[in-house]
Amino acid sequence: MMLGCSIRALWILNPHSQVLFSRRFPTVERQWQAACKTQAQISNITAHPLPTDSQLAQALADRKNREGSIRGSGIRDALSKEGSDSWVDDPITRYVISLQLPKTEDGSSPVLLWPIVTHSRGMFQILVLPLVEPQQLIVYEDLCWRNDCGGGTDIEQNNWSKSSLCSILLDSPGITGAFSVAQVLGDVVAGEVVEPEIYTNSASTMSGLLDSITGGIGITSITARAKPVNAPVAAVTTAVSAAAGTSSTVVSGSANKSTLKTADREALRSFISSAMPFGTPLDLNPINITSIRLNGFTSQDIPPADQKQPAWKPYLYRGKQRILFALHEVITAALYDRDDVADVISLGGQVLCRADLEGLPDITLPLSCPTSAQFDALTFHPCAQTFEQGLEKQTITFSPPLGNFILARYVSSSCAIRPPLQGFYQLSMVSEDEGAFLFRLKLMEGYKAPMTMEHCSLSIPFPRRKIVAVDGVPSVGTVTSTEHSIEWKIVVSSRGLTSKSIETTFSGTVKFASKTDPLAKKNVDVPSEEDSDDELGNSISSDHRDALEAKLDKADIHLAAADWEEPFCWEAYSYAKASLKLVGGTLSGLSVDPKTVTIYPTTKAASEYSAQVVSGEYIFWNSLGRYPSAASPPT
Repeated sequence: MMLGCSIRALWILNPHSQVLFSRRFPTVERQWQAACKTQAQISNITAHPLPTDSQLAQALADRKNREGSIRGSGIRDALSKEGSDSWVDDPITRYVISLQLPKTEDGSSPVLLWPIVTHSRGMFQILVLPLVEPQQLIVYEDLCWRNDCGGGTDIEQNNWSKSSLCSILLDSPGITGAFSVAQVLGDVVAGEVVEPEIYTNSASTMSGLLDSITGGIGITSITARAKPVNAPVAAVTTAVSAAAGTSSTVVSGSANKSTLKTADREALRSFISSAMPFGTPLDLNPINITSIRLNGFTSQDIPPADQKQPAWKPYLYRGKQRILFALHEVITAALYDRDDVADVISLGGQVLCRADLEGLPDITLPLSCPTSAQFDALTFHPCAQTFEQGLEKQTITFSPPLGNFILARYVSSSCAIRPPLQGFYQLSMVSEDEGAFLFRLKLMEGYKAPMTMEHCSLSIPFPRRKIVAVDGVPSVGTVTSTEHSIEWKIVVSSRGLTSKSIETTFSGTVKFASKTDPLAKKNVDVPSEEDSDDELGNSISSDHRDALEAKLDKADIHLAAADWEEPFCWEAYSYAKASLKLVGGTLSGLSVDPKTVTIYPTTKAASEYSAQVVSGEYIFWNSLGRYPSAASPPT
């Protein structure tokens, strides 16, 4: 059984399916060849060599032509081709695809290359081929030809005939590692190699105040950076800047283009050689990799013999000791105010940490998890070990890396999540150029101090109409308007809402400029009588022109095509988008008590904790109008 993650090959392509960069790992490929040779004694499998760049590009182009942009993304329909991954009805095939390489010279059937993890970043597409068991490839190839998608995930051990795609993925940890490799390569190419930001309460300590002045802990504050014991502070700052500079080199050459310069390829080769030598990912943190390259490993303060210094912590910290924890949640919501449509609310969160501690200590952190917080997914940093301890508490023990890092991620779509802003939005057109609207909202209902709403605003877009005037005064806040939207500022930072919930209403009318000529709006040119010849010099009859005009007159001019930037901003749809920020707590109820944090070996370190919630796509759909929804399957 192969454990861990190893990469056979990786490719970076432009939007035209042209390979700009590729890397193959012969050591891992020999493992694949040996595994196939062993498996060949049981089943019929041949270890085919890796494709060339041109072969891979052709296979990817053939896949797009064969499956289409939708059918090739794991959505089955009547045109799905048996033997392809679009026949496997599972959303994961959007990101874990297979390619059918061209037939060999001996006329044999096409070679199936799977699993290929795909990740898009900017103008580039990253493909990563991890090492899996040959038997899993055989089962997957069989799955592509079956009418069903396999059985459930709770199958008997080694009963491969009942395997489903989910069970195969659960038995393939290398695929998860390939996702991490693809994501970090995308960050390097896009030039977004930065540490996660950690916000703390600036009034809690003097260090927090200083960090807030310098722009956030661990991001722009030089004093908060981890320092190697064998180099001055400036050296580390230079190293971190160089890490960002390496990625920004890629950005400057390719962020808005579909090509990579020579310097960009050298930067990628250097990172891959250090981060995943011989195809095995060791440290995928570009900042650590660049620091090691510039400063080397520490030669002082060697840890005790019973403690091994991990590769992801190349330097031992020296300086003022402290621990920072921050909970950051993002709430998304679609609120309809309809009996026939249920509201959709989801919550995603991160437990952020920074541990500036000398030596190689272990930290034990109890997380308070209320029973109402039903997490759909909960994952932890590789440095962490978790221990179940009761229904409302989970203990995490970890050996922290340098700098800011994400200790845990979680997702919840529990119906117990109470939206901090709820209510309804109604809009009706009283005439062709005037609409009447009504908002009735409740803020912070069910939430008490220390939870504080620092910011709350609503934006009502009208992308297809030009606003002439807005009439109406809200009960709370101020209103401004732009050419295509109404902006309602309900709560601002200087007037945070803490003590109790409030209700607010906003009713009024909005007047629009007259609609333009429907023919011009449709962007269809109708030939005039004076200019009635087509490009080939053939005369266009008046009957043809009259028929075209009649067809346009019958078209519904009230449903203009949507822009790609705003796919739901049709005139048939109307909505208001909220922007929120809350501090002092979480919507899930997850919390950290700094007093319960323990460090081994024991050391004195200040511990700080903060929490904030921001809004993602927080939408109030017009309850009097149409709204986008998934089509019901035919019965």
